[in-house]
Amino acid sequence: MSITREVRESGSTVIHVDGQFDFSVVRDFREAYQDLGGKEITIDLRNTDYLDSAALGMLLNMQSYLEKPDGTIRIVNAMPQIKRVLVIARFEKKFLIE
Repeated sequence: MSITREVRESGSTVIHVDGQFDFSVVRDFREAYQDLGGKEITIDLRNTDYLDSAALGMLLNMQSYLEKPDGTIRIVNAMPQIKRVLVIARFEKKFLIE
């Protein structure tokens, strides 16, 4: 379980979630975005094999904390089972899911 942050030359930021995305990473996830104010943010779930309701809450808290309008935070590379959870939770209305 690890959360890493990559700042790209364009100024955008990618937060990588590896392993389980659950309550055990809440502090690390918050630290990854707390200073990203006006930046373009992408959450990369390529190496995420589990996501629970705590992770959904963390994503919503991040959106609220950063005062981002719906659809401005991208969630990319989710495995089918992860994407299914996001769709069931209707996160495609809050985030851009690719």
